[in-house]
Amino acid sequence: MSGNIEWRLRARPQGEVTREDFDVRSAARPMPGPGQALVRNIYLFVPPSMRLWMDEKESYLPPQPLGEVMTGITLGVVEASNHPALAVGTYVNGMGGCQQWYVAPAERLQSVTAHPGLPLAAYRTVLDVQGLTAYCGLTEICRPQAGETLVVTAAAGSVGSLVCQIGKKLGLRVVGVAGGPDKCGWLLDQCGVDAAIDYKADDVGRRLDEACPDGVDILFENVGGPVLDQVLDRINRRARIALCGLVSSYNGGGTQRSSALMQLVNKSARMEGFLLTDHYSRYAEVVQMLEQWILDGSIRYQIDILDGLERLPEAMGRVFHGRNRGAQLLRLSPEEKA
Repeated sequence: MSGNIEWRLRARPQGEVTREDFDVRSAARPMPGPGQALVRNIYLFVPPSMRLWMDEKESYLPPQPLGEVMTGITLGVVEASNHPALAVGTYVNGMGGCQQWYVAPAERLQSVTAHPGLPLAAYRTVLDVQGLTAYCGLTEICRPQAGETLVVTAAAGSVGSLVCQIGKKLGLRVVGVAGGPDKCGWLLDQCGVDAAIDYKADDVGRRLDEACPDGVDILFENVGGPVLDQVLDRINRRARIALCGLVSSYNGGGTQRSSALMQLVNKSARMEGFLLTDHYSRYAEVVQMLEQWILDGSIRYQIDILDGLERLPEAMGRVFHGRNRGAQLLRLSPEEKA
């Protein structure tokens, strides 16, 4: 790895991402300047939102410029440093992009100290933005009360599965919606949900009526589309809905039925979108709490790892078609320090 492999966005994807949307280049390994560090990327996190960044229209990030290295959320190790507070060999989280190496100012890198009993990859997934999103989205946006009914879509995903388990800790009745019997079985057996609905095989409306006989008080929404419509038809008065994402629309599809949205008015309900950055002040507190829950066995999680940056389009396809188990990562290099 003396050189660098860079994946640059060549064209705005039309629908799903393909290899042809990228220009893959070999380049010299970058050199750090004053106050900077050279980082070797180990893991690249591949979330559904990466597809949004590629569009010309601005999302919560500026549009990805064409011809530049694709934005990417990474965990890596410092291989050279020109900053006294950042030692060589330090694991760091950063926005390292879809490439093998990058340089960044030390203040833009977040040091990672992994517990010896936990995998390093957990610190770019469950013990990072996914954990913070799940905990703060549920507790701060939804304000749950013990005994209420919570529905979670994409419930077997990296965020949704945490929401389900945190909801059970808070005394909620939890109903998870996921795709396929294996994912629904994992939610029941490992995450302890009260009911799991397979949106690919079940009559979702009928199953919601069975699983939520007293209606829905809280919804943690990740997907949008017809399932969201079905849940909105069953919300209670003053229901709270945390809108974490609308994955069904990221490739250009997905609509909502206006009569279902009207339930927000009919039931004086609240749907609120939120971003991780809204709650970043709680990062250390929440990660420490989740770390302890994982160590004591009361929180379960899954990480799906593929090897090689060349598998980026495949990884994105897995995310959008539900073939991944938990957070999707690409491993770009070994974890071992030089």
